[in-house]
Amino acid sequence: MRRSILSFLILALFAGMLVFSAPQATEAAVVQTYYRKVVRNGRVRYIRTRKPSYYRRHRNRINMAIGTGGGAVLGGLIGGRKGALIGAGTGLAGSALYTYKFNKKKRRYVKVRRY
Repeated sequence: MRRSILSFLILALFAGMLVFSAPQATEAAVVQTYYRKVVRNGRVRYIRTRKPSYYRRHRNRINMAIGTGGGAVLGGLIGGRKGALIGAGTGLAGSALYTYKFNKKKRRYVKVRRY
């Protein structure tokens, strides 16, 4: 009985993930922002840029949540409630190491010359 309930929960999670992996409509409104740029002669131009993706804006939080959730699921499967707590802690620590130490954001600053 317990095994069937657990397998049903896992299948439900995978089925729920399909909703998020489905392609989105291309007619979605693109949010654009403007930033101010002062040119050499003192004129001000407003340049239109696209808003960064949701993942780029919330990268650290998403990585930490995925690591914590994955650790809790694995720990719960292996050791029950106590294992879930331990797994969540180790998943959080591992995802923090990955996010802040091993895979830092790489910002590249490129100087553009227009003559």
